[in-house]
Amino acid sequence: MIENEETHWMSIADIMSALMMVFMFISISFLYQLLNKKEIYKVELNKALHKEFDKDLQNWKAIITDDNIFRFNAPFKIGDDTIGKDFKGVLANFFPRYINLLSSVKFKKEIDEIRVEGHTSKDWGKLTQKEAFIHNMNLSQKRASSVLKFCYNIDDKSLNKHILWLQSILRANGMSFSKLLYKDAKNTIPDKIRSRRVEFKVITKEYKK
Repeated sequence: MIENEETHWMSIADIMSALMMVFMFISISFLYQLLNKKEIYKVELNKALHKEFDKDLQNWKAIITDDNIFRFNAPFKIGDDTIGKDFKGVLANFFPRYINLLSSVKFKKEIDEIRVEGHTSKDWGKLTQKEAFIHNMNLSQKRASSVLKFCYNIDDKSLNKHILWLQSILRANGMSFSKLLYKDAKNTIPDKIRSRRVEFKVITKEYKK
C-alpha cells in the first residue's frame, strides 16, 4: 500500500515538473517574440528616419543614432537657452515632418512619449562639481522646454491635426551633464561642443501582445 502511494506521489511530481518545463518554454518563447517585435520596430523606425532626413543632416549639424535618437549638436550659445534664428528655421522644417512620420499607422500605436532632452557640457566657471550640476540641470531644462514650446507652437496643418496626441506624449527633460559625449573611444576626453545638444527621443510602450 505504501509503495503504491509513493508511486502515486512520484507520478504527480513528474507531471508537475513537466508542466513547469512547458510553462518555462512558453515564457521564453513569448519573451523572444516580444524582443523580436521591439527590434523589428526599432530597425523599421531607423530606416524611416534616415529615408526622410538623411539629406538634411549635414546642414542641420544633426545625426540619427542606432537607437533612433535625433541629435542636434550645439544649437545654443554657451550658458544660453535662447533659440537662434537659424535653429528656429531648422526646427520649423524638422518637427512637422518628424511628427508626420511618427504619427503614421506603422509607428504611432507603440509610442508612449516623444521626449525633448536638453544636455550640457560639464563646465560652469569656478563652481564646485555639485553646484555646476544643478546650474547645468536648470539650463538644460530651460533649453529642452524652449525647444518643446517652439515646436508645439509651429503653425502647421499636419501638427494641428495631431495636437491632442502631442499634448499626451510630448515631454521636455533636462539632463545636465549626466550623458556627456566624448572625443575618444575610451570615454576619457569630454567633447564640450557636442555635449551641448538637444535630442528628440522616441520612448515606446511595452508590447502586450
